[in-house]
Parts: sequence; C-alpha cells; structure tokens
Amino acid sequence: MRRPLSAGSIIETRCTRCRALMNHTIVAMVGEKIVRVECNTCHSMHNYHPVKVAKEPAAARSTREKAAAPRARATKADPAAAAAAEWEALQPGMDPAQAIPYDMDRTYRVNTLLLHSLFGLGVVQLVLPNKIDVLFKGGKKRLRCG
Repeated sequence: MRRPLSAGSIIETRCTRCRALMNHTIVAMVGEKIVRVECNTCHSMHNYHPVKVAKEPAAARSTREKAAAPRARATKADPAAAAAAEWEALQPGMDPAQAIPYDMDRTYRVNTLLLHSLFGLGVVQLVLPNKIDVLFKGGKKRLRCG
C-alpha cells in the first residue's frame, strides 16, 4: 500500500539549482497539491516542478502515422495553363477585325478586344484605376491606360 503524500514526504523531482532529477522533501502543500519542496542534495527550497513525461521517440511516432490513411494533397493550378484554357474558350467569339489598337492614353471597358503591338490580340478582363488586366494568348498582362 502507498501512503498519501504529505509535508515531510520524500519525492523525486527536478531541482532548479542542481538542474537534475533529485530527491526532495515536501515543504508545503495546498490540499492534495505539492507547492514547495527542498532539495535533499543542495538544500535549496523552490516551487515544485512535476517531472515531465518523456516524449515518444520519433521512430515510433512515424510508424504510427504511416498506418493512418494518407491525406489528399491539394495541387495548385498552374496559372499559365489556366490562362491558356481560358484563352481557348474565348477564341471562337473573337473577331480580329473589331480589335481596337492598344493606346496607353485610352480608357477601356471589360470584354473589349484590343490589339497590342507586342502581345497580339487580347481581351480586357479587369479595369482598375489607370490599369487594365488583359488576357493574351501568352497569358495575362497588366497594362497602363488613361
């Protein structure tokens, strides 16, 4: 049978001065809880610090985790591939003859077809203050506008 702990009982706990697991004498308790202890080696008195439970080794943890079902990883969509697919979807409704030549001093509206000297044919997708996002065959570009 084990006696209940009380002031004067000997316990093993970590000493703050010795920095090791040592025998201590219980000095003060509040109810069932140990509050202060005295180290039997260096005789320093300090608050009680319960012994921490040792963590499970990493090797044992990894085998347990492998047994669980693998999580599905979210794949990031390639922006270039998404832009190319969007371009292909818009291609049938485009008439290059109606394209407006790009001019940075002009203002544009969404779904306006424009012709850029470097990027070619494009569709305005977003209008911002002094900027537009245009979808070209080579991808999306942000251009300056009036």
